[in-house]
Amino acid sequence: MAKTHQPSGPIYLVGYMAAGKTTVGRLLAERAGWRFVDLDDAFLQIHGYTPAEYIRQYGIEAFRKKEKYVLEDIADMSPYEQVVYATGGGYPCWEDNMECLNELGTSVYLRWQAEDLAQRLMLTDLNERPVLQGRTANELTNFIRPQLEARHPYYMQAHHVVDAPGFIPEADQQLAEQIYQLLFE
Repeated sequence: MAKTHQPSGPIYLVGYMAAGKTTVGRLLAERAGWRFVDLDDAFLQIHGYTPAEYIRQYGIEAFRKKEKYVLEDIADMSPYEQVVYATGGGYPCWEDNMECLNELGTSVYLRWQAEDLAQRLMLTDLNERPVLQGRTANELTNFIRPQLEARHPYYMQAHHVVDAPGFIPEADQQLAEQIYQLLFE
C-alpha cells in the first residue's frame, strides 16, 4: 500500500545551473497541487533586477546578500504554505543558507554530471549567466567540474539527493516524478 503523506513545510530544490530546478519545480508543484516559486523571479519582483543584471551592476557578494533576504522574506510570510521553491545554483553555498533551507522545509538536490549540465547550458542563453558568457561546451564542462566539486559538500546536505537520468529530453519529467514518489507516495 502506498504511503499517503506530504512533506512538512516547503520543498526547496537545489543544484547547479541548468539542473532543472525551475522546470522540475513547476512539474512537481503541479503534480502535488502546490504553488511554485522561482527565487530568481521573486528577486526580480522585489528588487527590479534579474539576478544577472544585479550581479553585473553590484557584484556577486551584494547579490548573495539580497538573494538570502528574498527567501527569508518569502518564508516568513508563509512558513507553512505548500510551496515548491527553485533556488539559485549558488544559493546553498553561501553562509548558512543550506542549513536554513533544511530548517525551513525539505531540501532536494538535483544531482547531474558536469558533461550533462554543460550540454543543457548550451541550450540556454549564456548571456543570462554572467560567469558563462562566451564559453564553448568543452570550456563549460571544464568550468563546471571544479565548481560542482566545490559545491558538493553544500548540496549533499540536502535531505534528499535525486540523480538525473542524463542528457535526455524527458529528464525533467523523470526527476519531478522521482521526487513526487519520494516525498508524496
